[in-house]
This record gives sequence, C-alpha cells and structure tokens, in this order.
Amino acid sequence: MGMDLSTLRTLIIRYCVGEENWVDSRTIYIGHKEPPPSTEAFIQQRFPDNRIVSSKYTFWNFVPKNMFEQFRRVANFYFLIIFLVQLIIDTPTSPITSGLPLFFVITVTAIKQGYEDWLRHKSDNAVNQCPVHVVQHGKVVRKQSRKLRVGDVVFVKEDESFPCDLILLSSSREDGTCFVTTASLDGESSHKTLYAVQDTKAYRTEQEVDAIHATIECEQPQPDLYKFVGRINVYMDNEPVARPLGSENLLLRGATLKNTEHIYAVVIYTGMETKMALNYQSKSQKRSAVEKSMNAYLVVYLCILISKALINTLLKYVWQAEANRDEPWYNQRTESEKQRHIVIRAFTDFLAFMVLFNYIIPVSMYVTVEMQKFLGSYFIMWDDEMFDEELGERAVVNTSDLNEELGQVEYVFTDKTGTLTENNMEFIECCVDGHVYVPHAICNGQVMPGAASMDMIDTSPGPGAREHEELFFRALCLCHTVQVKEEETVDGIKHGLHQGKSTSFYISSSPDEVALVEGMKRLGFTYLRLKDSHMEILNREDEIERFELLEVLTFDSVRRRMSVIVRASTGELYLFCKGADSAIFPRVISGKVDEVKARVERNAVEGLRTLCVAYRPLSPEQYEEVCHLLSGAKLALQDRDKRLAEAYYLIEKDLILLGATAVEDRLQEKAADTIESLHKAGMKVWVLTGDKMETAAATCYASKLFHRNTQILELTTKRTEEQSLHDVLFDLSRTVLRQHGGMTRDTFSGLSGDCTDYGLIIDGATLSAVMRPGQEDSSSGNYKEIFLEICRNCSAVLCCRMAPLQKAQIVKLIKDSKEHPITLAIGDGANDVSMILEAHVGIGIMGKEGRQAVRNSDYAIPKFKHLKKILLVHGHYYYIRISELVQYFFYKNVCFIFPQFLYQFFCGFSQQPLYDTAYLTLYNISFTSLPILLYSLIEQHINMDILKKDPSLYRDIAKNSLLRWPIFIYWTILGVYDAIVMFFGAYFLFDNTTFTSNGQLMTTNTQMMFGNWTFGTLVFTVLVFTVTFKLALDTHYWTWINHFVIWGSLIFFVVFSLLWGGIIWPFLNYQRMYYVFMQMLSSGPAWLSIILLITASLLPDVVKKVICRALWPTTTERIQSVRDMRVFERALAYQSSDSLLDGEAVTEA
Repeated sequence: MGMDLSTLRTLIIRYCVGEENWVDSRTIYIGHKEPPPSTEAFIQQRFPDNRIVSSKYTFWNFVPKNMFEQFRRVANFYFLIIFLVQLIIDTPTSPITSGLPLFFVITVTAIKQGYEDWLRHKSDNAVNQCPVHVVQHGKVVRKQSRKLRVGDVVFVKEDESFPCDLILLSSSREDGTCFVTTASLDGESSHKTLYAVQDTKAYRTEQEVDAIHATIECEQPQPDLYKFVGRINVYMDNEPVARPLGSENLLLRGATLKNTEHIYAVVIYTGMETKMALNYQSKSQKRSAVEKSMNAYLVVYLCILISKALINTLLKYVWQAEANRDEPWYNQRTESEKQRHIVIRAFTDFLAFMVLFNYIIPVSMYVTVEMQKFLGSYFIMWDDEMFDEELGERAVVNTSDLNEELGQVEYVFTDKTGTLTENNMEFIECCVDGHVYVPHAICNGQVMPGAASMDMIDTSPGPGAREHEELFFRALCLCHTVQVKEEETVDGIKHGLHQGKSTSFYISSSPDEVALVEGMKRLGFTYLRLKDSHMEILNREDEIERFELLEVLTFDSVRRRMSVIVRASTGELYLFCKGADSAIFPRVISGKVDEVKARVERNAVEGLRTLCVAYRPLSPEQYEEVCHLLSGAKLALQDRDKRLAEAYYLIEKDLILLGATAVEDRLQEKAADTIESLHKAGMKVWVLTGDKMETAAATCYASKLFHRNTQILELTTKRTEEQSLHDVLFDLSRTVLRQHGGMTRDTFSGLSGDCTDYGLIIDGATLSAVMRPGQEDSSSGNYKEIFLEICRNCSAVLCCRMAPLQKAQIVKLIKDSKEHPITLAIGDGANDVSMILEAHVGIGIMGKEGRQAVRNSDYAIPKFKHLKKILLVHGHYYYIRISELVQYFFYKNVCFIFPQFLYQFFCGFSQQPLYDTAYLTLYNISFTSLPILLYSLIEQHINMDILKKDPSLYRDIAKNSLLRWPIFIYWTILGVYDAIVMFFGAYFLFDNTTFTSNGQLMTTNTQMMFGNWTFGTLVFTVLVFTVTFKLALDTHYWTWINHFVIWGSLIFFVVFSLLWGGIIWPFLNYQRMYYVFMQMLSSGPAWLSIILLITASLLPDVVKKVICRALWPTTTERIQSVRDMRVFERALAYQSSDSLLDGEAVTEA
C-alpha cells in the first residue's frame, strides 16, 4: 500500500509541474500479434480508424443545422416572425415585402456555406482514400488510408507522407536512421533525423518485419508535438526486452520521408487522435465587430419599433373611447371582428402596427451587406500589388464575412519560420581568438555570383593561433548533425562527381548547421561524409582526416548547446561543443573570452544568429566515466530527460574557448518594413514560434520587432528553475510598472518615445505553467492576469518553443482579455492552423510546401509583405465603407418610417399607410439601394498611396470608432429631424384647402389635389431626394459610375412614378395613384417646396461637418483638406497659365 501511495504522489507531483508522463497509457500489439501466454494478459483495446474529418455538416444535418445557425442571428429571426405575422393576420402590407428578402438572404448564405463545406468534404476524402502500403502475412498490400488500424505495420517510401503517427521500426539505412521534413506541419524545410528501435532496426524485409513479436506501451494521445513517452517490449525467446521510446522515434502524420529509400513503422495513433489532429481547433463561425454593432443597433431599433406600436395601439383605443368615434369604414372590419374581446383586438392591432412600422428595421441592409462583402472581396483578389511572380499566386479570399475586420486589428500574431523569414541561412563570418574571417556570401550550398576566391580579413595569425584556427574549423566540421546527400541517381548511375568537383549537398534538421558547414567549406575545411561511425573531412592540404564519432550530446532548449565526442586517427579524444554565448561562456576556463565576447555582442546587435565554439581534450579515464553517465541516463524509463540533462551538465565543463560564428537568417522581402508599419499603425506584434529562443530572438532584432534600446524581459524555463514562477512574474511586473508609475501602457498606443520599450520572451513550458489554473490564494494568485499586465506594457512579445495548441491559447488569452482587442494570426504551416482559426482574422502564407494554413485561413497572401497593403489599405477602405453603409441604412429607414408614425396622429390611428404599396416595396430595393452599394464598393476617402505612406491613419478608425454609440445616436437624431421637416413641411402646404368647380378638394397655396396619396407622394419625393443627396455629400471619390448611379436612381424614381401614375394598370384592383404624381409636378409652388424642404433637411448636417472640420479635425480630415487645397491651387495655376498664354497671343496679334 505504501508503494502505491508513493507512486500516486509521484504522479501527482509530475502532473503539477507540467510533466505529462504516464497520465494514462495504451498497449499496442505490433502486427496484432498476441504476446506469449506467460508474459501478460492479452487485452485488445479499441481505437478509432484513420479517418480525418474537417467538415462541419453532413448530407442529413445540413438543412436543420444551417437553418439553426442562420436563425440565431437576431435579424433573421425577427424577419421570420414578421413574415409569419403577415401570413396569419390581416396587415396593411403584403407578406411578400418581408418574405422575399428573407428567403433571398437565407438561400444565398446556405449555398455559400454549403459550397465551402463541400470543398472540405472533398479535401477529407482525398486524404482518407489515399493509398498506403501495409505489411500483412509477410507481404506488402495496398489499402486506403482510412482503413489503417493501430498496430498495423506500414511501409513508406521516399518522398511519401506519413498517413498517421508511427514508431520507426527499421530503415533502409544501415544505422537505422531516417530523415523527414515537416514543411507541411511547421514550415521547416530542413531535414530532421529520427531513429529506429535498437532491437528492430536490423529487420529490413517484409518477412523479417512481419516476424517481429513485440508490444508498445505509450501514453494516450497528447497534443504536444515535442513530447512522447513510451517503451517497447521485444519478445526474445518469450522473454521481453524493454527499450525506451521517445520523440526521436516518433514519425508525425503529415511529415515527409526524405533521403531514405524506405522505412517500416508501426501505427500508434490514428485519425483524429494523431498529434496534428489534436492541435486543430474546431472551425467556428467568425463574426466581425461591425456585425456585432449591427445586431446591437438592431435591438435598439426593435425597442423603438415596439414602443411605436404600443403607443399607437394605446392611443387608438383612447381615441375610440368617445361614442362617436369608431373603427374607420375603410378598414372593412366585419361585425364578428368588432365583437371580439378587447385584449384580442388590441393584440391584433399591436401586431398590425408592428408590420406597418416594420420598415424601420432594414431587411435590405443585410442583403446589401452580403453583396458588398462578396463583391468587395474581389478587389483583394484583383490587386496586382499582391501578386507574386515567383509563386505565380494572387491573394485569395476564403471568407468575405471579415473584410471590414481587417481595418480593426490591434494584435498581430505571426509565425517566424517561413512567414517572417525565408528559412534561408547565410554564413556571414567567424571569429577565432579575435581574428575575423569573412568568406563570400554562401547560402544553403549556393555560392553567390562573383565569389571565386576566398576573402579573409585577417590572414596572418601567429603560429600558436594557427593551430587553434584549424581546431576551430575541425570543430565546426564535426560538431553537427548534418547529412551529405549525393546527386540524384540517373539511369541507374549515381552521379557524385561533375567536372571533377563533388556535386553532393548538405541536409540537416537545422539550416544553421548547413550554413556553418558550407562556411567552413569556403574557408578550406570540407565535411565529406559519415560512414561506419566515422566522420571524414578534407583539410586545406586536400588530405582526408577521419574521426570516429563516439557520442552526440543533442541540442535542447534548456542547455542551449550541443556536443560531440570524437576520437582522432592519432587516438586523441576530444569533446567539441557549440551553443549560445550564454550557455558556453560560463563553462569556459580558458581562451580569449573578452575578444570573442565583444565580437558576439556586436553581431547580436546587428540581428545575426551567433554561436560560440569550445572544446575539451578527454583522457581515456574521463571518457569511460562519460560513457557510464550517458548509458545510465539513456536507459532510464522515468525522468529520462532530467537524468540526461544532469549527465550533460557534468560532461560539458572545463571548456577551452575557440571562437564564434555569425549566421544570418534571411528575412522575407520587406518584412522589417511591414512590422515597422504595423507598429506605427498602433498594432502590437507577437511572434509565436516553435523555434529555439536564440534563433527567434535574432530574427526579432533583424525584423525590427526588438530595437537596440528594447529591454528584454525573460520568462523562460531557465529562469523559473532558478526562481519560482510566482517570484519571476512579480519581479517582471514590478519592473514594467515601475517604469510606467503604476499606469499600464495603453494597449493601442504602439511604440512610445517617452518610456523604455520592453520586449518579453516566454517559452512553451513556462506558458503552460502560467495558463494552468492556480489556487486563488496570496501565494499563487492569478498568474494569467499578471502575465497579461506584463504583456500590455511590452511593445513586442516573443513566444518560443510553442506547441500549435499553445499558439491558439495565447491568441485566445488576448482575445478574451478585458479590452477584447481584435486579433489577427498569420502563418504558413499546419502548426499555425489552430491560431489562425482562433484569431478574429486568420491569414495563411502561400509557402512552397504545405497548404493547410492557406486552406484553413480567412485570407491567403503570397508573402508577409502583403500584410501591409491588406490591412492599411484594403482593411481601412472596407471599414470606412461598411460603417457608412450601416449608419446610412438606419438613417434612411428612420427618415422613411417616422413620417408614417406621425401620420397615425392624423388618421385616427387606423393603420392607414402614408405611402403607396409600390413605394413601400421599392424604396429599399430600387430607389435608394444602388447608390449606397456602389459607395460601399469604390469609395476612397484618402488616396491609397497616402494610406501606405502614413500608417498612423489606421488609428483614426481604431476600436470601431465609426460605429460607436454617439455616432449612431447622431445619425438617428438626424433621421428623425429630416422626417419631421419632410412631414410637417408637406403638412403646412396642405393646410388651406378649397373646393373647385368640379367638386375636387384643392390646396389654395399650391393648387394641388388634396388627398392622402398626394400628401404621401410629396413626402416620399422629398425623402428620396434628401437621402440620395446626403450620400452624394458624403462621397469623396467621384467617378462616372457614381454620377450614373446616383443621378440615375433619382431619374428612375421620377420615371417610375410617372409611369405608375400615368397608366391605368389592368392587373391592379385599385387605381389610387392615377395622375397623382403628374398633377403634383404641375404645381410650381410644389417644386419650390420640394427644393426648400430638401435644403432644410440637409443644412444642419452640412453646418455640423464644417464646424467639426474647422475646430476638431481628425488626421484623415487634415489630409483631405491639404489634398483639396492642392487640387484648388493646381486649378488656379492652370487657369493663370491659360490667361497668360491668352495675353501673349493678344500681344503678338
């Protein structure tokens, strides 16, 4: 019992400190073979098949699920209720006026979402039906990927992708290794080395592999890509031999086999349990801030509508309370309807008033918004500046629902490798004992043009230094995990030499290592190959030197260094070590530390990736001790990582410093300029990467995310090992808050010149500890809040060694913080998909390999530099346009329906419409829809070149500034004012009436026929012209299309009214509008009245704009004024030059 309790306590402690070892386990029988009876019980577990599902709907649930999602929108549900009311009771307007637009919106949205999901189904089927090779009964057979089961042994050839998560059993390579690229997972095109199980690597044929008798015990699926704990029991003569399994044996789904003819591997995780599938977020519907504002405004207008209907219903019964006032005759109520209970009659009247005033809620706005988003998205796809000639790709819009959100971004979360950088390393220089060597530019094995000879700054070190120099070059040729690949086989002959020169090239899991080995090649020392555990190098004298590779102490992010132990042909033993300066200098006991350190600091400031190189000669006794330490640590099943770290710590000491190197990771074109522009626009940029800290930090300096004066704060595993997480967080919090005097930096202020810029670096393990819920007591506190407080006061944040799901957690953390900022995530690999789906806006980069990010993104762009245009120009324009569209729609509908409300006070609250049915139906569909749709597509309030040159203009529209409540209230009040002017202006024209000789009632001042349809037509005419002129006044960018649509809409209204009232239409059962419009236009005073009422309606808005521009102009308005002044000056100069030419012509005459 005591043993059980101690085991339980160990598990709890491990879980609490973040180690996910053996939380739960599964047993896998390789080849589905039962273990020997004497060893363990055979319990066959059930696992899912290998199907991947990324689709949202099925054939059976599409209609109900899609309808449910669509009717969750307030507007759609409201219009459905109104439509049903119009069907059930007798209302003043036809059900078609509400039903048709609703049906159109629902149908278009369903078709669009159904098509997108069909594409996802198609993509899933292509993956699930992909053929794979499986070993069965000693033969290789083909089956579909979806039919793979846990325990199957899979045969994979070179350049094929792994169909699920596998454990490597054997390889075509003699040493049991294989090389993979994870470009489709994380954008890394470099080769990673993985190792076969020691006891199975000798099995290389189908029959041999099929004969393997073994079981695997491993943890249940975990989303962490970089962690795997398990063991394999290989049965030899019915006795199990246990071997540890780690991440070095695990082949991840989606990775590709490279530089290895074939491998055999056993399936351990399938389908939605693979590590990459566990890192995918579920694809949820994203809604923009503008849509949320629209829904909020809709609720307000719904309350106004209900209030209007209630007031009118109440006043109707108050008015009818007198004995001589009854239901008007023209409502044609039957006796049975009049005898109903008063509550039923009141409720029916309330619903009738709701339908009558229903037009205040603009159903056509949702149709127009859908069209604006769909058509507007083509401007991104047609933009030639976002076309990449190298890839032959244009920007792609996967969803048009978020166009305006591009103009509201406050936080940008970007991947590093393949997004900010090209993942293309260039060896710059090396420093040996203070002597600097600078060869010509070498990049990934390609010598740049013109680099014909070696160029060293310092070619004359002393005799002792020359020995150190050669030792340094040898160290870099030996201390790495680089593999040599010869030229591809052609016609069965391997061409390894071309014109007497080797055409082989280097591949490695780290592009830095390739650049360093290539750099050494240019400086006279060439790494040739690793053969039979011997590394061969070619020295300056063209002599081949052989070193036996005894041990490799692999790199890890905590130690931040790697080492090799080699034996020279003379029998001498050396430990060569390279790593970050902070990891090497404390372990050095001799060497020219000061000179090398100065050079390293200089290179780091320039954003170069620096490494230090040191060595230690070993005696045979010391080597024996090293072997004993390493073998003990490697065989440990529990705490293996910890024991290896302790062994490495004891081995890598008493080093002699040789020198340092500097490598540049090429940034993508204009990446630094783009980040600088985003900062000026007020956005905070975070880099989230799976890369190690030093590499990522160097890129951040190069891309101008961190500046020279940026004070770097570290929240990393190394620091939390020295101090508790609680203490580290509070130290950092005090540091940043002391600078700001307890005041947090405004989350949208970007870079500030009057305070220290802080940059925060955090790694994945520490983030896990921060994100884990803690006890709410004084000792632990709320770590998330403290972490957020630190981040708010940092101008830039770098998160390194991030698992894909952690990237999404970071985005969610910021997204859900109290400010609720708009977030954007951009990346190029499958490991970025989770954060792309989590952010408000997800952007995929079209990398050369892997399209998962592009497929799952909202927008896809060829290069990172295009982010500047899509945000600062397109995003800015889309937001300006749709803001005006939304406010204008509510405004013009208030203008439209408020006179109807006022009219009820003059018609005994009888629900009599003020406007004719044709005008009610066509107002939003034909007379006023096209001008605002065109405005929302092509309006440019500022030239796009100015938007690109001055990113600070982006701040003018920040935080949904054009759709805030004060502006919404202003537009509503303006609409009410215009409605009052129109209604009462027309009312006073009809104030005095008299009978003509033929018995018609005429107005004495305008000589128009007096009647409710004439009155309504006059109000409607003023209304159409006022709202159209209002839009014309707001338009800054005039083209012939604007003129055609704006003036064309007004002409269409006049022509329609003349035809509608000028002909007796036989299909109508009424002819109430006959001759009304023409008779109104025949009155001269009516024309004058229309002009005066339009002027009176527009005047306050014009005056307000003039005063605000003069006294409180925004940055945008200042630029517009400057532009208008320049246009005016150019016109004056042109006019004066014309006058001068005319004067000269007269003089000559």
